[in-house]
Amino acid sequence: MTTFDDREKGFETKFALDQQQEFTAMARRNKLLGLWAAEKMGLSPDSAEEYARAVVRSDFEQPGEEDVFRKIAGDFKGSGLSVSEGEIRSKMDEFASMSRDQVRAGE
Repeated sequence: MTTFDDREKGFETKFALDQQQEFTAMARRNKLLGLWAAEKMGLSPDSAEEYARAVVRSDFEQPGEEDVFRKIAGDFKGSGLSVSEGEIRSKMDEFASMSRDQVRAGE
């Protein structure tokens, strides 16, 4: 193998690892977001865990994070809570940053 082939393989490996870490971080973000939303809606601990899993699953409906946002916003509205789009998106960003740091740290 040439040095070029070795470098190419290294870049491919790094790309795959980065993609896996981002997937893991977003799943973790969605779980944290679901637990936060469940707390705001007053769900019991068992129901909160179940709800958080539903939020994680909602991310597989469409590419991007809008499906997660729609689920959370719709569930808040359905439970009679008035939570702004800005607050939800701010929590999404906060939990995404936290999750990425945790995944990079191997937690």
